[in-house]
Amino acid sequence: MPETAKESLLSAIGKRVLVGDGAMGTQLQAAGLDLGACGEQWNITHPDAVLAIQTAYVEAGAECLITQTFGASAINLARHGLDDSVEAINRAGVEIARRAFGGRPGYVLGDIGPFGGLLKPFGTVTVEEAAAAFRQQASILVAAGVDAIIIETQTSLEELRLAIEAAQAAGAPCVIASVAFDVTRNGRDTRTMMGVSPEKAAEFIQASGVQVAATNCGAGVDVHWMAQILTRYRNACDLPLMAKPNAGKPVLENGQWVYKQSPAEMAAGLPQLIDAGAKIVGACCGSTAAHIRLFRAIVDRTNSERCN
Repeated sequence: MPETAKESLLSAIGKRVLVGDGAMGTQLQAAGLDLGACGEQWNITHPDAVLAIQTAYVEAGAECLITQTFGASAINLARHGLDDSVEAINRAGVEIARRAFGGRPGYVLGDIGPFGGLLKPFGTVTVEEAAAAFRQQASILVAAGVDAIIIETQTSLEELRLAIEAAQAAGAPCVIASVAFDVTRNGRDTRTMMGVSPEKAAEFIQASGVQVAATNCGAGVDVHWMAQILTRYRNACDLPLMAKPNAGKPVLENGQWVYKQSPAEMAAGLPQLIDAGAKIVGACCGSTAAHIRLFRAIVDRTNSERCN
């Protein structure tokens, strides 16, 4: 079994900025995943493809890998007839991420994404069903040896609360809560799909007892918008921060959304994220190992300057 990080994630980010990984979904699509297919199933059916993506991120300088389990709750997997594969898919996701470090120390963050719907009375999923699905997934990820659980791309504080409680009950060594914001229609502000402001999200996250407040993805949110979100987080809470912006705003080409922000263009905004307080910086939709390689160079320079 590859070596785990000798220093806890919280201890490490107290001393330096860490580099996270980049996109998984768009990379799987580039590797041949059909649109609408279950990417998480690839942990079992195409493990070498998942491993290749994560190994490329490690070789580019990523110190934190998010497991390929974003949609691996029982509720999500049931939509693909895979609800009996929850444990196998989640365990494989953790094992692949650990293997990707190739014996080097690194942090594996167990990924819990949204269940993919709305809670009753607005949707069809009950609070009890969502809570049970999150508890199951969190327990499997913790038992498989993750260094932290990241609950990401959340837009509803009620759903986020259920996932946080599940991670805490499972005994996760560190819990990261990541909210996705969209630029409002007037182009002047950011809110989640459910109308939550960055300040309200940060206050909620801190009150929930998690260790890291994060933000990722979001419609229309680029590096510069995300720096503003982090600044608002910082004014509302005092937790360590994490950010994973998209590679710019997507454009529709041949029926598919394409992210065109180059590694250099995206990396140019990275100092803004760090200045706003980010202790873990990675990238989301559309990003590649090339983006992370430039992130690594900037973070190394920042860490060196702060030590001198």
